[in-house]
Order: sequence, then structure tokens, then C-alpha cells
Amino acid sequence: MAAGCSRRTTLLAAGALLASAALSPAAAADASSAPAANRPIVRAGVLKFGTVSWELDTVRANGFDRRAGIDLQLVELAGNPATQVALQAGGVDVIVSDWLWVSRMRSKGEALSFIPYSTAVGALVVPAGSAIAGVGDLRGKRIGVAGSPLDKSWLLLKALAGDRHGLSLDRDAHAFFAAPPLLNSKIADGDLDAVLTFWPFAARLEAKGMRVTMTVSDMLEALGQPATVPSIGYVFREDWARANPAAFAGFQAATSQAKTLLAQSDAAWERLAPLMQAEDDATFRILRDRYRDGIPRRWTEEERAGAAKLYALLARLGGRDLVGDAPVIAPGTFWTGGA
Repeated sequence: MAAGCSRRTTLLAAGALLASAALSPAAAADASSAPAANRPIVRAGVLKFGTVSWELDTVRANGFDRRAGIDLQLVELAGNPATQVALQAGGVDVIVSDWLWVSRMRSKGEALSFIPYSTAVGALVVPAGSAIAGVGDLRGKRIGVAGSPLDKSWLLLKALAGDRHGLSLDRDAHAFFAAPPLLNSKIADGDLDAVLTFWPFAARLEAKGMRVTMTVSDMLEALGQPATVPSIGYVFREDWARANPAAFAGFQAATSQAKTLLAQSDAAWERLAPLMQAEDDATFRILRDRYRDGIPRRWTEEERAGAAKLYALLARLGGRDLVGDAPVIAPGTFWTGGA
């Protein structure tokens, strides 16, 4: 294994220890041996084949939840809006979402909070033989965009095209907004020249021989923004975390252990293959590697300040339709454990 990989694994292991610092070895042993009836239940809202299921299924399969003194229950839901509704209604305790949504909810008086799950981001993908080498080559092209015109990646791509190349992609290109599976099908059929999509779908295209022209991290760097800010995270109600500190600490410890295992063990991934729905070995490997690339390395005031800077840019680009009436990120969006 390369030295960089060894160092990364060491950092991840250290991160897991920090996250579970509240659980001493003796406490962890006591927690894992406690009767199930005495362990608090943590309900996580998930999409059956979503990437978060890979991590949380690893938690359960390896008993990391029991060792951390909790029982993790996975509640399968139909889509991301359904997970948000379930959290707001109290049907689940934790979901995965982005911090823009958390900030918007806090600005409306709903005290949600966020801890990092992944820094993985989407990418602009083109066919292998495409002449598109960068953003400046998108004039007149058919671009498939995952989501809506308010997709953050699309806003960043438009800003970069305008700032660096004098292009208005709304005017100078042909955007097609749709769900990621449809976009993958259309670019495979030659109906699109490029696709801007979420990382699991970009990985599947990459496995089929298509080329990543630019990642969203590349766009952020080109715009002078921090590129390693966690894009999505575990989101929960602040009052739940404060009322259930042992359950919340156990959830953090268990998920950190799962991240460490998935960073280190290829065998752990073999067990996840059915959930990953990889069509072939190449797709399986790229999905695994992109997940590993997205494991957060740091979560300090520097990253939180970087997120606030990015929020200000996105608020300018997306306006009220994206962020509501809050021009700056809402205080408390990022959980720090304080009062």
C-alpha cells in the first residue's frame, strides 16, 4: 500500500477514536453487553440503495451500534424529501441531507443540526471521445443536469462559465434537468453531450469508459472556494441530541468505526455488493474508491468557516429560492456540542 494510503488510514482510525472518546474501553464493553431493552434506539431514515445505507448497514453487520451502546434501526423511505419529512415529523432521529437545507430550516425556527458524512461531490462527465476539455467548450452543447435549475453544482458551473469564459450557460448551452438514472441513459445513447451529476452516477459513467472533465471540487477551487467542506452530513433535531447524549455519542462512534473499516477493508465491501447494485467489477471498484475519497478528514473551525463562505456564494447565485431569507448561514447549523 502506498504511504499516502497508510497515512489516510491512520488518520481515519484516529478520527474514529476521537468520535468515540466518550466511550472508554470499559464503558464500550458494558454497553455492548447491555440487554437490548436497555440500549437506546436510534432510527435512521435511509434510501434502500443510497450510499448512506452502505455505511449504516456496515454498522449493524459488525455490531458497531451494540458496542457503542445503541440499537441502530434503518427506516427505508422513498426519496430524499420523504426523509426530510420523516425527520421533521419525528418519525426518525437522523437522516442524511446538506447543510443548506439545515440552515434554511433553522432560519424558519426549526432547530436542526449537522455533522459531516461525506465530502464526495458530483462531476461533469463527457463521452470518452468528446472534444469537450473544459467549461469553455460547453457553448452550444446539450448538458444534462441532475436535479433542478437550483442544483448547487449547476449554479457553480454557471458561475465558473461566466467568470472565466464569458458564457451564460442558460443562454449559450442547452440544459436538460432530470433524475440521474435518466441522464446516464441519455448520455449513453448519445442524446447529451455532457452530464453534471451526483458522484455515484458519475462513477457509473466513469466505469463505462466516460471521462470526468471537472469535479465540483475543481469548480470550487477555481472560484476561490474551499473544496474539502463536507457536502452532506447526518442531520438531526437539536433537542433530540441534547435529550439523548448517550445515544447521539453512540451513533457518532458507531458510524466512525464503520468509516474506518470501509476505508481499510476490501472484504467489507464485498459484503455490500448487493446494496451497491454495481453492474460489473469496474463499477464496483470505482464506487468503492469514490466513497473512500469522500470520507471527511477534518471538521474544524476552518472547515465550518469555509462552509459559511460557500453559503454566501450560493446565496448570491441562487437567491431566495435556494436559501430563503437568510443571506448568511444560520448559527447552530453545524453541531459543536455546545449549550
